[in-house]
Parts: sequence; C-alpha cells; structure tokens
Amino acid sequence: MERRGQTGLLEALFLDVLRLHETWMEVVFPRQLDPSTVLGKWKPKTTLQSLGYYAWGALGAPLVAIIYPFLLVGFAARYYAARLDSAVTRLGIIGAVLVVALVWGGLTLVTYVQLEITDVLAVGAASLVAVVSAGLAAGTSRIDGRPVSVLLAYPFAMTALFLPPVVAALVTPSLERLILPPSYDLAAWILDTFLFVGGLNDVIRGAFNLETFGQQWGLPGLGYLLMWVGISVPLGWFLGGLVALADLVRPQSDR
Repeated sequence: MERRGQTGLLEALFLDVLRLHETWMEVVFPRQLDPSTVLGKWKPKTTLQSLGYYAWGALGAPLVAIIYPFLLVGFAARYYAARLDSAVTRLGIIGAVLVVALVWGGLTLVTYVQLEITDVLAVGAASLVAVVSAGLAAGTSRIDGRPVSVLLAYPFAMTALFLPPVVAALVTPSLERLILPPSYDLAAWILDTFLFVGGLNDVIRGAFNLETFGQQWGLPGLGYLLMWVGISVPLGWFLGGLVALADLVRPQSDR
C-alpha cells in the first residue's frame, strides 16, 4: 500500500510537470495543453516547424523546473482559498465581516480592560483596517471571474493580513519599536535586491523618505502604510497568479 501511494504521488508530480510544460508549449503552438477530440494534439509537419517546436520545448524545460516549486505554492494557496471561500459562502459577506469584526472587537475590548489607552487606540485602528480589508476581500471574491479575484480579492486579503499591525504600530510606541525598524530594513532590502535595475532604487530613495513622508500633511507614518500597501498588492497579484496557474495545470475537477 505504501509503495502504491508513493507511485501515485510520483505519477501526480509527473502529470503536473507534463501539463506545465504543455502550458508553455501552448503559448506558441495550438492544441498542446488540451488537444481537440477531433484533431488531436498539434504536431509539426515540416522540418522548420519541427526545429521550432523542439527548440521551444527545450527552452521551456529549465523554466518548468524553476516554476514548478511556485506551482506547488499555488496548489496550497488554492486549497486554503477554497476553504475560506466555502466559509464565506456559508456565512455570506456580511456574516464573514461580522466574524472578523467580532474577533478584532473582542481583542480591542480586552485591550481596553487591561492596557493603556494608547494600546486601545492601536488595536482599534488595526481592527478597523482589518475589518474593511476583509470585507473588500470577501466582496470582490464573490464577483465572477478569475481576473477579478487576482486583481482585487487577493490584494485585499494580503492587506487585511499585513496592514493592521503597521497601523497599530503607528499609534503606540511599544509596537513601533517592534514593527517599524524591521519594515525599514525590509524596504532597504527590496530596493537593493529587486529594484536596483536601472538605478530605480536610487530614484525612489531620492523622491521618497520612508520615515518623513506624510509629515507635511500631518500624517506621520504614511510612508510605512504606503510601503506595506505596495507590498501587499503585488504579493496578492503574485499569489493569485499562482492559484490561476494551478487551476490551469490541474483544474478543479482533476483534484
């Protein structure tokens, strides 16, 4: 039984890799991922077509090896997103928002009873951001169409996850020391790692000061908020894209 289970896993991995490579082939050549029941899978007929076909396939092989671990992340994200979507379906959008509001409201109440007023304000502000972001994520996830989920629902969900702690840190010194300095270090790392091409990191540093941005409008900490929104939105797009790729490679009916 154990050997059969291992074989089943290996077969599933092989089929995933094969479909991922066929998805790559589909970019240039027709009927690769889902062959026609009448015409079958497209095959090259001339020497020139064969050269292009196999060259494109060879080019895609290392890309598939790189992308496949991300595809596994997409499978995991799809699994948990489906569970959350099922919960939202059962509760309804208003019910889901009320659950989030109840959890964060309870945390705010506990803070009010046990901690200082500044901590209450911090948790209350974080609660408001969490409830609004969760409501937007739940609402946009109900709109039909994968593009809407990728463009809106996943970014709002990431915002609901990342933004509340930052909001809380901006209004209480005890949390500020724990969250804002690491956020600054993360911003510096992103600039030097991902945004160094063409000197874009220097341009951003010259135009945008993370610590002082917003003070001229009486909004200290606005730079940190925009930074985490700027992280949450692309991260949501990336995660939603991985889920869309998982749906393409292994459709829901194939799970």
